[in-house]
Amino acid sequence: MSENQLKSQRFRREREADWRRLEAIVDKAEKRSASALSDAEILAMPVLYRSALSSLSVARATSLDQGLIGYLESLATRAYFFVYGARSTPQEQLASFFSRDWPGSVRGLWRETLIALAITLLGAVVAWWLIGSDSDWFFGFVDQALADGRDPTASREALRATLYHDEGAEGLSAFSTYLFTHNAQVALVAFALGFAFGAPTIVLLLMNGAMLGAVVHVFVEKGLGFEFGGWLLIHGVTELFAIILAGAAGLKIGWAVAFPGQDSRLEALSGAGRSTGAAMVGVVLMLLCAGLLEGFGRQLIVNDLARYGVAAATALIWGLYFYGPRPRKAGA
Repeated sequence: MSENQLKSQRFRREREADWRRLEAIVDKAEKRSASALSDAEILAMPVLYRSALSSLSVARATSLDQGLIGYLESLATRAYFFVYGARSTPQEQLASFFSRDWPGSVRGLWRETLIALAITLLGAVVAWWLIGSDSDWFFGFVDQALADGRDPTASREALRATLYHDEGAEGLSAFSTYLFTHNAQVALVAFALGFAFGAPTIVLLLMNGAMLGAVVHVFVEKGLGFEFGGWLLIHGVTELFAIILAGAAGLKIGWAVAFPGQDSRLEALSGAGRSTGAAMVGVVLMLLCAGLLEGFGRQLIVNDLARYGVAAATALIWGLYFYGPRPRKAGA
């Protein structure tokens, strides 16, 4: 027997137990799933994987037999996907997004959310005050085409009619699609412009708040505040919350760019983007819900109390989903 073969046999005897144990764990994970592994096996896998890599490195450096090198390469490759690869199915990833990633990302934005809300309210208050002093200010905040007759020149009867107008199924569908597209653009722009130190995001939130304050003022002035509140809130709870969350994400991006700390601006921007990504995916889903409520629910539900009931239900659902207590994992 050659010296090289003796070295190979001795090398195998010294380390083969660890290889076989790693192989058994990988076999179990492949045949069943990673969730079938015990806690001890999960903890042992990374250690055994690194040991196998070390053995492979030594085998290659000392020119041990090719059969052993091939075995270790195959074992290391199989183990790699369980140590570093995806460990969950698409269904599990989707469940994780809704149960943990999305609400966790939103909770992580709570400071920015409060700031975005305050900016929006500031815009609404300023617009309200300016229109109260001069009604012509309304057209400075709301495009006449977008107002669609809901302006200070309209009569109380005309304004009230817009709150209970039925456009039919086809009109509702088209209106819902338009509103979803418009609101999604507002939210995504508020987020995307955050990289410019957050300044454009602040301006957009102020403008959105001013438009809201201007329209509210028109209806309240004509004695339709309660009716308009139901018309607005049935979809507005979800829609405005989504836009505020998008603005909050934009503010977080802007803060990371302006004050990166010890990281480079690119690294800080990347980190902020990762932490807000799930929230922004959720914002699009919220806007879809708001579009359906606005285009269908608001037009089909014409009772004021029913509209307020839907608004209260959506507020409760979102509040509990994002900020309510969450069950602890076993052993946490």
